[in-house]
Amino acid sequence: MSGDGTGSSGGTSSGNRLAVDGLIDDPKTRIIVCCGSGGVGKTTTAAAIGLRAAERGRKVVVLTIDPARRLAQSMGLTELDNTPRIVKGVGGNGGGGNGGGELQAMMLDMKRTFDEVVLAHAEPERARAIMENPFYQSLSAGFAGTQEYMAMEKLGQLRAAEEWDLIVVDTPPSRSALDFLDAPNRLGSFLDGKVIRILTAPAKVGGRSAMKFLNAGMGLLTGTLGKIFGAQLLTDVQTFVSAMDSMFGGFRERADRTYQLLQAPGTAFLVVAAPERDALREAAYFVDRLAADRMPLAGLVLNRVHGTGAPQLTAERALAAAEALEENGSEHASPEAEVLAAGLLRLHAERMQVMVRERRTRDRFVSVYPDVPIVEVAALPGDVHDLDGLRAIGERLSGSAD
Repeated sequence: MSGDGTGSSGGTSSGNRLAVDGLIDDPKTRIIVCCGSGGVGKTTTAAAIGLRAAERGRKVVVLTIDPARRLAQSMGLTELDNTPRIVKGVGGNGGGGNGGGELQAMMLDMKRTFDEVVLAHAEPERARAIMENPFYQSLSAGFAGTQEYMAMEKLGQLRAAEEWDLIVVDTPPSRSALDFLDAPNRLGSFLDGKVIRILTAPAKVGGRSAMKFLNAGMGLLTGTLGKIFGAQLLTDVQTFVSAMDSMFGGFRERADRTYQLLQAPGTAFLVVAAPERDALREAAYFVDRLAADRMPLAGLVLNRVHGTGAPQLTAERALAAAEALEENGSEHASPEAEVLAAGLLRLHAERMQVMVRERRTRDRFVSVYPDVPIVEVAALPGDVHDLDGLRAIGERLSGSAD
């Protein structure tokens, strides 16, 4: 989990601190969604929050859509799949916490989730025809937006099961900031679109009339589409649409229900970002978009914040001391020690410059969004690869770490 680097101080000078423990301890909080641009530590944050909540007494499932599978490694699991798996060594399973909770984890399997939807909402014969259709196989395995839509489907399934006190969602890595929220409308627009309606029309007419209608009124269009997509693909699409026609409305209805669930008071969004200009620009977009869509924002997790044990030694003073050592030496130290000391002073100066830059970047965000609670989490020197590492992150997220 290198690069997710969660760890650290948990402090913020914004005066509006995010109380993570208060959030996860509140029984009214049923869903926490961790969102943000790629590479800022969403997966680690989601895993650490899920673990901390479980060890404080809640029954938690963490749903990740991260293809790197780092969540499984950190939780001591050989693999994650579409079925929640109990994480051993947590809460009532002999973990370090004393709350008696439970932690389960899973990774979204996009195709399997789509198959589950088909099997649940179609007769067995029709379900088999759909799942054997080549166009369906392509759609369920990699159609643009399918992963995000199926994440919404899976979230809806988990919430409807009522088996967990808290669901923590690690949203998909995507180029567009909130594809997770846009996916239902995009897939719904595709299923409701003109081309789909046209392709459905011949099947709805039935028998020879359908062929007559297709040849007379649709020949030009299907001929053109056949040239673009290929005749066999067009046939596969028409067969798929005919088989799926009765299910299209269900996709839209379930997506709408899950969307409303995300807007409900029991849901909390955490925007995860690094203290860098581009990452905080993306975070600002998330905050604006969540407000526009009336999604409940809990706050910002500012990840990988740099710190120092000697804040009183400024970059300027450290550089001056390094130059003095290099030019004049010291009568109390060997040449090797002088070189080492000068190098350490220059490293400290670089760290202080990074800290100043990060502070300015954070302060610009705070000046625009003064009401957004923030928790700062410092960069760790190494990777997070086990439960103890996640526990340390949870302590720093909550502000209880040293």
